[in-house]
Amino acid sequence: MADLKSPKVQKILNSKAFAHLATIGAKGEPNSSVMWFLWDEEYIKFTHTTERQKYQNLKRDPRVAITITDPDDPYTYAEFRGVVDKIEEDPTGAFFNTLAEKYGSSSRYRGDPRVVLCIKVDRILGYV
Repeated sequence: MADLKSPKVQKILNSKAFAHLATIGAKGEPNSSVMWFLWDEEYIKFTHTTERQKYQNLKRDPRVAITITDPDDPYTYAEFRGVVDKIEEDPTGAFFNTLAEKYGSSSRYRGDPRVVLCIKVDRILGYV
């Protein structure tokens, strides 16, 4: 099992790679989406609208798996397993805009109800 302090894991967490966030659906089925993320040294953070299924999945069952590939070496990746430790309201979409800037997107907050999902990592697997 990898360590959060590993240089390879830190490189992945501080990259502009896309994360694949997997949740558990109402009938136990996996649900995976490609997402922007930010690592703040405590949580892997995502923004999400409260109107989509993934948000409902997380409210019902906070367990997640997140896979992120090293952008410089596609054979190096980390899978982070954990739980949504907290959900922060984001009424102005400030975090969405922060992520858009990080990823070089011209998209900006469009007024949909948003939250910040804060994932606490319990375990790291993968080829790192």
